[in-house]
Amino acid sequence: MLQTGSQLPCVVQKILVVDGWCTGVLFLLVRATDVDSAKHRIWTEVAGRQIFQVLKDKHGEGFEDFIEAKLCPLAGDVMYENFGLDKTKLEELYKNIDIIVNTAATTNFYERYDVAFDTNVLGAKHIAEFANKCTGLKMLLHVSTAFLAGEQEGLILEKAFLKGETLREGTHLYIESELNIIKDTRTELRANYSSEKAERKTMKELGLERARQFGWPNTYTFTKAMGEMMLGHLRGDLPVVIIRPSIITSLLKEPLPGWIEGIKTIDSVILGYAKQALKFFLVDPDTIMDVIPGDMVVNTMMVAMVAHSGEQAQTIYHVTSSLRNPASYALLQESAHRYFIDNPPRAGNNSEPIRLNKMRLFSTILHMVNIALCGAFSPYYNELNGKYRLAMSLIELYAPYTLFKGRFDNMNLERLRMAMEQTNNTEYYFDFDPMTIDWDDYFYRVHIPGVLKYLA
Repeated sequence: MLQTGSQLPCVVQKILVVDGWCTGVLFLLVRATDVDSAKHRIWTEVAGRQIFQVLKDKHGEGFEDFIEAKLCPLAGDVMYENFGLDKTKLEELYKNIDIIVNTAATTNFYERYDVAFDTNVLGAKHIAEFANKCTGLKMLLHVSTAFLAGEQEGLILEKAFLKGETLREGTHLYIESELNIIKDTRTELRANYSSEKAERKTMKELGLERARQFGWPNTYTFTKAMGEMMLGHLRGDLPVVIIRPSIITSLLKEPLPGWIEGIKTIDSVILGYAKQALKFFLVDPDTIMDVIPGDMVVNTMMVAMVAHSGEQAQTIYHVTSSLRNPASYALLQESAHRYFIDNPPRAGNNSEPIRLNKMRLFSTILHMVNIALCGAFSPYYNELNGKYRLAMSLIELYAPYTLFKGRFDNMNLERLRMAMEQTNNTEYYFDFDPMTIDWDDYFYRVHIPGVLKYLA
């Protein structure tokens, strides 16, 4: 669904899917001071992006009229009760909203605890409260993450997190207490006239400390888990669908193959390798990397909205690949090496092509330490040491994902797919079956060139 930035939910009125497009109106909540500012963000951060070129080509000079007819901007923010909207606008929305799609999140793994809590936890709370006031609401769809599972191993089921549940045995989570800890810490920092830099550092460290105390590896997954708990606790009889994608990668097919926005876990490794800044990385080559193309996530959302409208239940979908069509890091390594052999990078416009050696993958930190120690006796020590520091920083950031040993059960998703195939009577097919992906072809032909085009 559409969003501008990383912290915006969209509230959808009267969704009808025809030829893959929504024929109703989307009320788009945009973090802005007024409607004019919200409109500006839509045109610069949504409609102005290259992914909308398909619609521009289709509608030509009528593109602006088409967007203005489909998108109704709301200047507000999920971190505030009632999103900061005035009473008149709220009353209008309560009567007219059919479906709420919440994609609002701060996705920084090591975000300030107060910032992550405001958006990922309080945001979910405010959306649930708003949803309960919508008289004709058919469903609330919330986008979360499969990695709420933390560092669990084995088969991970599509089940809800109950309020207070944690990943560490013997602990219990009180969300209200976490909010009080944030408030008390912030009050103490400001009473001591702490600098903005010191406050930011303290709040980041606090988020990590609280996350790890309860078994989550970072502030992002911890606060997203609490957000799900809030939805489950406050939803009442509301129909709720929670979509939990794994690592979202570039679009496989539509509307623009290879398009991607924002550097994800494996993309940092691809870019580092292409720029010769990253020649080794800590990951077991046989480890399964659970990735899913972005258009498959959106297709799941579209089908789930139709399938569950009006149901008084909560349903969770793992939009993942590790169980039905697993891809290993060794496969990515081979695909990337082959791609850069066939398409060697250049240091400058007029420079000679650079032949890259295959990236070395190490299953233990000891091997990487040996690389650094050997570099200490090399004339290229400074270069090697810099690459070692880059690798270590990425390892610290992404270890919960590159060393992940779990497999996400997606039987709910498979049942949804089979039901769609049985009832589909339109020309358009919403593909979200990971079994249809040839991973080697996808990485070589779609994802790696997309990363280099849109993120480099």
